[in-house]
Amino acid sequence: MIRYMGTRKNDAGATVYVFIVNGLEKEVREHALKQHPGCYEALPASAKAKIAANRDWLSKA
Repeated sequence: MIRYMGTRKNDAGATVYVFIVNGLEKEVREHALKQHPGCYEALPASAKAKIAANRDWLSKA
């Protein structure tokens, strides 16, 4: 079972997405979401929209 808990800043200052995966807390960076099965799908629509906006902005840079 995967449940999205929110976002936070890690020690390096990067934003990480926090999930509960099989009862354990897991922090996943945005670029690694697709590498963790089910994590991207567990995100709410607002978080997916923010990620899409970030990727669109990076593609224009």
